[in-house]
Amino acid sequence: MSSKQQHTLKNAINCSGVGLHSGAKVTMCLRPAPVDTGVVFHRTDIGAAAVLSGNPDAAPALDTDIPARWDTVSDTVMSTTIQNDAGVKVATVEHLMAALAGCGVDNVRVELDGPEVPVMDGSSAPFVFLIECAGLAEQQAPRRSIRVLRRVEIDDGDRRAALLPSNGFSVSLEIDFDSPAISRQSGFFDLHNGGFKRDICRARTFGFENDVNRLKDLGLGQGGSLDNVVVVGRDDEIMNDGGLRYGDEFVRHKVLDCVGDFYLAGGPLLAHFAGQRTGHTSNNELLVKLFSDPANWEYCYDQAQPTDGPINVWSQPLSAAQVSGSNPVIAQTA
Repeated sequence: MSSKQQHTLKNAINCSGVGLHSGAKVTMCLRPAPVDTGVVFHRTDIGAAAVLSGNPDAAPALDTDIPARWDTVSDTVMSTTIQNDAGVKVATVEHLMAALAGCGVDNVRVELDGPEVPVMDGSSAPFVFLIECAGLAEQQAPRRSIRVLRRVEIDDGDRRAALLPSNGFSVSLEIDFDSPAISRQSGFFDLHNGGFKRDICRARTFGFENDVNRLKDLGLGQGGSLDNVVVVGRDDEIMNDGGLRYGDEFVRHKVLDCVGDFYLAGGPLLAHFAGQRTGHTSNNELLVKLFSDPANWEYCYDQAQPTDGPINVWSQPLSAAQVSGSNPVIAQTA
């Protein structure tokens, strides 16, 4: 199959799980979609609820399709939520979006009978497995990329992020937590030619034992457990059986989030992303700024190419720990 062409799934495929933040049980079905559909989420439970409530006329009146795009993002607290004009939402889309990006899926219909994408094991690996089981089908239309033409940057003092012109998609990221279990981690990852599956997709979301009660009081993390979250304990130990999947799993999961959030551009980005202490909010803010000026970007039909390696985006390096993402363990500095 050619990466020059658009792709959808060969077959529909289902999975079930719980929402990380809602705690709701959810069944999800990934279905093939026509050329130029993009990624569209569809809530099957809302129309059904109208019928069960005795008001079937309300079911067709409410639009339950939600295009997965930067301009439908409605919330970025602890995850990325998208919402359509009718107020219908789907939360925590980023891990699935990352898998779709990493597998080269352009067009897909994502049906959900609940308010949130199931968290599965907290990574993108289960979604990659589903996509590979369903198979990819080449479509008779060229794949359109979004080329970044000039540097676009946000900087609020505590965090900074930039998109720079590139012939492929790569990420330089630094995270810094006040926890010896994480500390400062940074790395460069080229997502070309299988880099996402090889280096990123198994990295799980993470949290802190000290934050559990606070998050639950805010209505977040209701479905979180050691089965789907890497938990750092009060004594800075990893509480999960088996420990970490990578020595730097924390920064790799943040890269996974970036891959998912930036696929909300509406297609593959030809850009290098660099971030320091960034998250879902800054990822979306950067896309909003990118698309605010037509001089920042253009559509093209070029294939992504391998990138040249880490670059010094800022006036000083991200950190001394910055190395190639092909290394299974990235050094951490205090």
